[in-house]
Amino acid sequence: MRSRTPAIARLHRARWVTTLLFAATTAICLLVLATIAVRTDSQSRTHDLDNDVIHRADGLSRVVSYDADGALSFDALPDDDLARGADALGVVQPDAAGPPRISHAYTSPATLPGPADLAWIWQRIQEEQQTVLFTADGTGGRGFHWAAAPVGDANGTVVAAVLVGDDPTPSHTAHDRLLRWLALGCLGLVLAAAAVGHLLSGRAMRPALRGLERQEQFLAEAAHELRTPLATLRLVVESGSGSPGRAPAALDEAVRLVDRLGRLVTGLLARARVEAGTHEIELTPLRLDQLVEQTVEELPDTAGVTVGTEATVVNGDPELLAQAVRNLVENALRHGGGTPVEVSVTAGRVAVRDHGPGVPAKDRTRVFERRVTGAASTGTGTGLAIVRWVAELHGGTAQLSPAPGGGLQAELLLPERTAAD
Repeated sequence: MRSRTPAIARLHRARWVTTLLFAATTAICLLVLATIAVRTDSQSRTHDLDNDVIHRADGLSRVVSYDADGALSFDALPDDDLARGADALGVVQPDAAGPPRISHAYTSPATLPGPADLAWIWQRIQEEQQTVLFTADGTGGRGFHWAAAPVGDANGTVVAAVLVGDDPTPSHTAHDRLLRWLALGCLGLVLAAAAVGHLLSGRAMRPALRGLERQEQFLAEAAHELRTPLATLRLVVESGSGSPGRAPAALDEAVRLVDRLGRLVTGLLARARVEAGTHEIELTPLRLDQLVEQTVEELPDTAGVTVGTEATVVNGDPELLAQAVRNLVENALRHGGGTPVEVSVTAGRVAVRDHGPGVPAKDRTRVFERRVTGAASTGTGTGLAIVRWVAELHGGTAQLSPAPGGGLQAELLLPERTAAD
C-alpha cells in the first residue's frame, strides 16, 4: 500500500477536523432548537391543563343553585358534561367547627387535596374572589393541576368552591416521549451532518489531492527524463577532461546534450502546466517521420537502432511527441535485452520493436499506469505512462503487442492529418 506523504496526511487531518467542526456546529444548532422546542412544548401542555381546569371549574360553579329552602344544591354537578371529563372533582365548604372541608366528593377522595391545602385554597378564594389556579397532591400522593371556582350567595359572599383537578401524568408521558424522539432525531441528524460534511470536505479537497499527486508524478517523471542525459553528460565531461585530445569532441557532445536537456525541461514544464490546467497545448501540423528521425539521432548509444519511415503529417506538439518517442526507444533499449531495436513510422503510427522477452498479456495494459514496474516498463514506471498521456492528449492511443518472430512491439497511434484538415 502506498504511504501517505506529510502533505497528503495534513490534508486528510484537515478533512477530519472539518467534519468534526461541521458535526459540532450542527449539534449546537440542533441543541438550541431542541431546547426551545422542549420548553415550548412544556409551557404549552401546562397552559392547556390550566385552561381545561379553569373552564371546567368556572362552568361547574354556575351549575350550583339554591333550592326552595335557600340551601345550596349540588345535585346537577355529577350529571354535567364538564364533570364527566374531570379527573378529580369536589366541593369545598366552610365548617363552623373547624377548617374548610370537602362537602361533596364526586371522584375518589384520595384524589382531592388534604386539609392544609384546603385551608390555603379557601383563604385564597376569600381574598381574590375569583377562580384560583394551583398545583397540589391529593391525599393519595398523586399531583394534580387544580382550579377552584368560588360560589357566592346573593350578597356576594363566597359560601363554597368547586374544585376541579386534571392528572398531568398523560401530558408528562407525552412530553417525555417527545424528549426521546428529539434526542434520537438530533443524534441521527448530527451523524447525517457528519457524513455529509465528510463527503463534502472530501470533494472540496479532491482538487488539492489531485494537485499533490500530479506534483509527485511530475517529480518522478522529471527524474526519469533527466537521469539518462545527465549521466551521459557527466561521462562526456569526464572523458574530455581526462583526455585533452578528446576535449573538442567531448565539448561538442556536451553542447548537444545540454540542448537536449533544455528541450526536456521545456517539455516537462509544458506537461506540468497542461496537467495543472494553466496551459493548453497548441497542436500544429508537423512531419511525424522527420520528428522521429531527429529524436532517434539525438539519443546516445543508438548503434543498434534502425529507423524506417514514410512521410506522414499529424497535428501535435513537437516537444511532447519527441518525449514520447524517446521514452519508447529508450524503453526498448533498456528492456530489450540489448538486441536490435527497429523503429518504423507509417500513417500516424510510430512502432518500436525489440527482440527481448516481451511482456505477458495480462500486463500489457497495466504497464502504462504510473508507478508500475514490469519487464517492459521503466524502473519508476513513468516512461510508458508518459507515452500514453501524450497519446491521449493528441486524441490517440498507445499499446503493446507481441512482435512477429518474438519480442515486443510498442506503438504510438495518432490521428493522421488529412487534406480536409
